[in-house]
This record gives sequence, structure tokens and C-alpha cells, in this order.
Amino acid sequence: MNDDALAASLAAHLDRLTFVDRSTDEVTALLVDAVAAWGEAQGFRVYRRAASVVPLPAPYQSRHSVVDVACARPVGRPVVIEVDRTDRRRTVEKLLAEVDAGRVALWVRWGPGPFTAPPPPIRLVTCEVAVRNHRHSRLPALPAPPHSAPAGAAAEPVELPLTAD
Repeated sequence: MNDDALAASLAAHLDRLTFVDRSTDEVTALLVDAVAAWGEAQGFRVYRRAASVVPLPAPYQSRHSVVDVACARPVGRPVVIEVDRTDRRRTVEKLLAEVDAGRVALWVRWGPGPFTAPPPPIRLVTCEVAVRNHRHSRLPALPAPPHSAPAGAAAEPVELPLTAD
């Protein structure tokens, strides 16, 4: 599976995720769980909070940063996935370092959008989430009501009777 197909597959998996009235930390945890489940469903070995190739800044330079999820594939380059609500320069730098080390980098960004695309070859996977009163929800898309015309279709005019009062 090529890098774009991996991103599309993860996006399709996350599209099925719904939740209501969750905190920021809860949504991030749900998304990390969903990413890990996606990796397992692909037959990958999945590692949460896996060591990154990027060392931490001083005074912790002997330790390494972590990525939210890393996947070892039976065939193909390993995949690293970061899950973030905000657009962080440090995340971009970390993912670019992972790419330089031979990994596929996917960045799951969530929130109300819009989402700024990261530099290639990082692949962006978005998850639109509504926010209200600092709580986050993602509801399934509702089908159009039966009386609505399909998108783009012209509705037939209806004559309304005149009433005299």
C-alpha cells in the first residue's frame, strides 16, 4: 500500500468514529485508540508512544521524543502517526525527521478546521470535530430528509392555494 493509500485508509477508518461531549484529552485518547485499531486491522505490529528518532531538548537530550503510534508492517516502510488538535511546528519537525529516517509519516489533525497542510511528504489525515463550551462532538452525518431534493437537483415549483381571510 503506497503512502497516499495508507492515509486514505486511515481517513476512512476515522470517518466512522463518533462521540459526544468529550474533553480535549478524551478526544485525543479516542483518536489514538482508533489509529491503533486501524493499524492492527491492517495486520501491522502497533506500538503506542514509540520512541522517535528526535532527541528531546536540553537537559533531556539523552532521551528521545515519542510518536503517538508507530506501526511495523510486514512489507513496506514503518508508519508513524501523530495525533494533534493544534498545528505545532515541533510536530512537523519530528515527522520530517521520521521521514528522513525512512518512515511514512501520517499526521492526524482534529478539530473544527480548517487544517493547514503540512509539507510533503507528510500526509495529513483530518478529523472534523465540533466544539461547544470546550466540549467536543463528532456525530454521524444525517441523511437528507425524504422531502428534500437531492443536492444540485432543481425542485419542482409548487403552487400554493390563495386564501381569503
